[in-house]
Amino acid sequence: MREMLARDIMTRSESSEAEFTQAAGTTLARIEQVLEDADLDFETPSDGIIEVEFDDGSKIIINRHGVAREIWVAARSGGFHFKPQDTGWVDTKSGEPLYDKLAALIAAQGGVMVRF
Repeated sequence: MREMLARDIMTRSESSEAEFTQAAGTTLARIEQVLEDADLDFETPSDGIIEVEFDDGSKIIINRHGVAREIWVAARSGGFHFKPQDTGWVDTKSGEPLYDKLAALIAAQGGVMVRF
């Protein structure tokens, strides 16, 4: 019985990990497309990481954090963690949607207006 419960927990864990990876990947792909459309300079040094560089040399780094199952954003103004919810990714402290926060960070740090 214990083996069956452990196997069930592992299966659910692997399933939710796959769901997280897929949802985060879709979100990061959308972010990349918006950055490209805005002609912003960005790199994807590895899977799940986007580095946006601005003319002043500063960066915003967006990455998938698998252990926490969050998308993390590091900007000049601070670090932000976003958890998936029914309505999309929301800041774990303020509840602000990821795309709104990211657009505001890009405008403040890079002077570029983007729409997601």
